[in-house]
Amino acid sequence: MQIIDSGPEYSSETKAEINMVYVTVLTLVATLGGLLFGYDTAVISGAEKSIQEYLIIPLGLGSLAHGATISSALIGCIIGGAVSGYFSTRLGRKKSLMLAAFLFFISALGAAYPEFLFFKQGEHSMGVLWAFNIYRIIGGIGVGLASAVCPMYIGEIAPAEVRGKLVSLNQFAIIFGMLVVYFVNWGIADGKSVEWINDIGWRYMFLSLTIPAALFGILLFFVPETPRYLTLIKKDDEALKILTKINGHLRGHEIFHEIKGSVTQHKSEIFAFGKTVIIIGILLSVFQQFVGINVALYYAPRIFESMGVHKDASMLQTVVMGLVNVIFTVVAIFTVDKWGRKPLLIVGSIGMAIGMFAIAIFSYLHIIGIATLVFIIIYTASFMMSWGPICWVLISELFPNKIRGSAIAVAVAAQWTANYLISSTYPFMMEFSGAFTYGFYGVMSVLSLFFVWRMVPETKGKSLEEIEKLWKK
Repeated sequence: MQIIDSGPEYSSETKAEINMVYVTVLTLVATLGGLLFGYDTAVISGAEKSIQEYLIIPLGLGSLAHGATISSALIGCIIGGAVSGYFSTRLGRKKSLMLAAFLFFISALGAAYPEFLFFKQGEHSMGVLWAFNIYRIIGGIGVGLASAVCPMYIGEIAPAEVRGKLVSLNQFAIIFGMLVVYFVNWGIADGKSVEWINDIGWRYMFLSLTIPAALFGILLFFVPETPRYLTLIKKDDEALKILTKINGHLRGHEIFHEIKGSVTQHKSEIFAFGKTVIIIGILLSVFQQFVGINVALYYAPRIFESMGVHKDASMLQTVVMGLVNVIFTVVAIFTVDKWGRKPLLIVGSIGMAIGMFAIAIFSYLHIIGIATLVFIIIYTASFMMSWGPICWVLISELFPNKIRGSAIAVAVAAQWTANYLISSTYPFMMEFSGAFTYGFYGVMSVLSLFFVWRMVPETKGKSLEEIEKLWKK
């Protein structure tokens, strides 16, 4: 396989024809799926102790059952990512997002009231526990679907010169969804007794997810299917209409003919363009998790507490990290189409390596202080301006039209599997050695740098069809 030149980037005259209001509205609707992704992933944080008191302790179960229940949604995420290719290819991108919205809604209702139909409220039984886990897995399937199809939808709708910025908005929505649910959980619990929260309050936390899920499902009725998918199913007139509405008459027709050529010249087998593009997609997903970001997000209070920081102070520092996440994701949004994908990823890998190696040294020397927080912020900021959003940008645009659905499914399933492996092994690794744990994430950051430098092509300013020409047997 060789990489060939893919043609020139678009001129400023072409950019002027883009209907940015229309394409931005479509993007914002799609990013509600990202917001639900973040919301559903983080809602468990406020309900975790109540679930333990209401479902685990009355049954005489221990920490293993508690951990499995809290993380059960991740099983659904892996399933949802794996089947996203089937649904996005058979149902289309739009209907797959509708299915995700429906799964979010059902999961929220069921997790809030797992006794529905088969059990009495207040009943403590294995049946209720299983029902709760099943509903959380259903929500996880919705997360897995949304994590694959939302970037795909935006990538196939967006013009080349703003595609990076628009797909990066999905990562911002994920982080924003996490931030929103922290405040929602706090608002529900504020001023209430522990007994009320453990009996009723946790139900409202899950139930709150129904509002954005319903809004997402309703708004999807008013957005079109992507022109790439419409061309794949031979609805050429509809595809051309959307392309000209977004890109202008002349450029819309040009893009249509490029798409038409790409979907008729190649087979749809996943390895039709060789193995390299699939391997790059998988490694992008795996490295995004193996650098340890979800450990920093999921276990932030515990990390600070393990370093000797008071619990209240550790929660405050976690809020500071949340603000850092938002600020540096915005940095990525405004730079990805100017600087390019590769420079941001490389700079991010360097920053993450510096942050993690410093934390490893502090952990080994048992040094606790503001310096530790500074390097955690350096690490997190480096990730949020690079691997956080840019990985999703590349996954949405690297794969050729004919195999995009199935290839993204493979990459996203690999990502959720890597997420599960890293998150579940963190406590064990920390028992062995904190210095080794953070050093491992630092080594992964260095390896991610060399991977990007050697294997990942620059896609800035290129149409999806031009990127497709990069892959030639």
